[in-house]
Amino acid sequence: MEIVPYNGTTLAFIGDAVMTLKVRELLVSRGLQKPNELQRMTAKWVSAKAQAYYLMTLIDKGFFTEEELAIIRRGRNAQTASIAKNADVATYRLATGLEAIWGYYQLSGELLRMEQLWNEIVMLGAQ
Repeated sequence: MEIVPYNGTTLAFIGDAVMTLKVRELLVSRGLQKPNELQRMTAKWVSAKAQAYYLMTLIDKGFFTEEELAIIRRGRNAQTASIAKNADVATYRLATGLEAIWGYYQLSGELLRMEQLWNEIVMLGAQ
């Protein structure tokens, strides 16, 4: 597993888009069509609180390799200028760590691992 030459913030930026798209595809496949409902349900999946929950649950399960945990730490420890309006700093940083691993999978072509992560998150459900 080669660590791509991007900082944690950049990985999280890409990862945020990847996870949001996965959630939107899931919701549409489940028959949701109204924009307000799609937006509300998407927010339940991609909120900092939900992402922090997914990350901590999967870490506790031993889902991530040591290399993946290093990337997650890189995202979690990245210096950002803003924080989520509905989350404390610790929760926001955990969420950024999850977004960083999503970004890593996307940029490094680790699509199988990305699907494994997605399947685990779907089993945990919307928060």
